[in-house]
Amino acid sequence: MKFLNHIVIVAIAVSLISCNSKKSESPNSSQDNVISEESIFNLTSKWKTEENETLELKDLKGKALVMVMIYTSCKAACPRLVADMRNIESQIPKKNSQKIRFVLISIDPKTDTPSRLKNFAQENHMDAPQWTFLQGTESGVREFANVLAVKYKQISPIDFSHSNIISVFNPKGELIHQQEGLNIDNQETVETIIKLTND
Repeated sequence: MKFLNHIVIVAIAVSLISCNSKKSESPNSSQDNVISEESIFNLTSKWKTEENETLELKDLKGKALVMVMIYTSCKAACPRLVADMRNIESQIPKKNSQKIRFVLISIDPKTDTPSRLKNFAQENHMDAPQWTFLQGTESGVREFANVLAVKYKQISPIDFSHSNIISVFNPKGELIHQQEGLNIDNQETVETIIKLTND
């Protein structure tokens, strides 16, 4: 009888181990949904897109992000940053491009309304689905700039001095690469994006 009880206990233990192992393999317990402390998706600021839709940065989760901060009335650095973004985008193979979103964030939220951003997108042939323009609050823009190490300062009612940095984030919102400067060789940035979207 003792032997029989021992067999029953062992059978129950094996059953529990089996259930636990199946549970650990469940998609619901995947770590893919965990946001790390380094992720920009922890920021809770609200943004308006060029389509006047409201979103938080975490709504961009799931795709690699290529991000830059500009303003539409800029006549010097920003047109070259925009050209750099378009140049990077043109070098991404079609099979990878569906896994990427190119995001341009205005550092002049008072001027760059959603409608102005939409016009800017159309004028620069950046109105395809992979392009997103964002207008935030002044505090939200400043907070995000700090995360990217982008410095900017208003020097007149319509002019800003600012850093020229293009940043690449993985689908979890973690910064993995930055390109600094204007009209520079962006091969490393392109290779980073392709590698990131080949997974």
